[in-house]
Amino acid sequence: MFIGIDVGGTCTDAVLLDGGAVRATAKVETQEDLLISLGDALDNLLKGIPGHKVDRVVFSTTIVTNLIAEHKYEPVGVLLMPGPGRAFADIVKDENVYFLPGAIDYRGREIIPLSKTEIEKAIGWLEKKGYNRVAVVGKFSPRNNAHEIKVAQYILERHPDWRVETGHQAGGQLNFPRRIANTVLTCAVRDKYRYFTNAVRDALKRRGITGSVSILKADGGTLPLEASEQVPVETIFSGPAASTLGVQALTPPGETSLVVDIGGTTTDLALILSGQPLMASKGVKIGDRFTQVRALSVKSVPVGGDSVVERVGRQFIIYSERVGQAFCLGGPLPTPTDALRVMGLTQIGDEDRAREAMASLGTPLGLNPVEVARTVIDLVVDSVVAEIEKMFLEWEQEPAYRVWEVLQKRKVRPQNVVGVGGGAVGFVPQIAARMGCQPILPPYAPVANAIGAAVAKPTLQVTLRADTERQTFSIEEEGYQGKLAGKLDEIGAVELAKTWLFKRAAKMNLTDYVKDIEITRKDVFNIVRDWQTTGKLYDISVQTPRGILGHIGRGGRLLSD
Repeated sequence: MFIGIDVGGTCTDAVLLDGGAVRATAKVETQEDLLISLGDALDNLLKGIPGHKVDRVVFSTTIVTNLIAEHKYEPVGVLLMPGPGRAFADIVKDENVYFLPGAIDYRGREIIPLSKTEIEKAIGWLEKKGYNRVAVVGKFSPRNNAHEIKVAQYILERHPDWRVETGHQAGGQLNFPRRIANTVLTCAVRDKYRYFTNAVRDALKRRGITGSVSILKADGGTLPLEASEQVPVETIFSGPAASTLGVQALTPPGETSLVVDIGGTTTDLALILSGQPLMASKGVKIGDRFTQVRALSVKSVPVGGDSVVERVGRQFIIYSERVGQAFCLGGPLPTPTDALRVMGLTQIGDEDRAREAMASLGTPLGLNPVEVARTVIDLVVDSVVAEIEKMFLEWEQEPAYRVWEVLQKRKVRPQNVVGVGGGAVGFVPQIAARMGCQPILPPYAPVANAIGAAVAKPTLQVTLRADTERQTFSIEEEGYQGKLAGKLDEIGAVELAKTWLFKRAAKMNLTDYVKDIEITRKDVFNIVRDWQTTGKLYDISVQTPRGILGHIGRGGRLLSD
């Protein structure tokens, strides 16, 4: 038996698959105490089923996404060691940045030593600014992390209660600006993410569930729960990835669809082209900065069924935040869900309270509840459609989208809008109509995220770093360092990484999923001495293929591809 659970900002959805069939589903409110929400969802699934019969649990979560979308995280002080060369003041312009002298070169050799005096000055600056969360990032720290570790140790000796994150742990690639973004976000969200993982362990333990536990990553792959704690930013778009895989599983193979997942806190957008989710070639973008997180090409719009609606003058404003449930469900303020209830587009909540919420907005303007509800719904639809149009401009620049258009032999946009999530029934038909598309509400649409998590293929990754001049290599995930057996070229480096991936899969009993191995990163650098190339540096990541185990048929059965 497999379980998929999506922990959203508003609801926690869950599904139990038994022998490829959907045996049970659950939808409960996400409470501040996540243990209660997870426990309620699991108990609704496992009625009369012992926990030891569950082989695998996969979680997706919008916790990190919502924290970032709503800016609900503590400020982070940033200590950078860019070394000589290009100045990074034009990339990192925030007032929360302090530049430290000290540098490592591209091979991992120290070329400018650290200064204890300068580190002391940096700590004083952090104290003066009031930071207790600090990101420490050096330009070539993936080659040699000694400087980052030393600075972090100095800080923690003075302030052991501070949260300090280092760049080599938060982002292993050599793109310095993106590693900065990864490290800052990791520092901002780690504590709240760890609270989530602890709640997961506790909830599963109490129910005797001993199967494997994984988290869905932003690229649609999975990561063991323990490993995800080291890289919580990999779950930035876990929720949108889950809804995308859910739609992929709930629609016929080969379909091309625009995915619109309307939750209580956010609306997630994604694209499936001829049955395959569109990947973001440049990774996750937060605000105006890219990160090192590899992801599906998705966007999380900060508007949902529980967004706050207020009257400002003679206008209604929908704010990008959630302060509780809809008014019709006992919440404190009017929301789009109340508007849906008044218009009969949902049966959630108390209709009289929904009308009261709309009346509180419209009475000063001489508008009745129906008129207000219609206006609020139009505002939500306008907002989502505008974001979809923006996303299409970005999607059309993606290489995979261009290839798809070539294969279609004409410039065309998807004609299906597939709606999932709690607000899909009320909003998606109108969104589709506004775009001239066909609305589709698949079976199990309210828990599509959980289905996406449940059917996600297990994935494993191996990162190889090799230096042919020194004849050394390391495997990051295994903590292994060793000597190369002989000469190594680019093809041999990829094959060495694949060999270690097979070893890792065998150790974790996942050899059935190691077939067509995907190369997710391949960087090659020449080592030059006296104008001669004396060796190469290889930085290669390989991963088992992402995807779904099969499609959910109308009868709720899993149909293998």
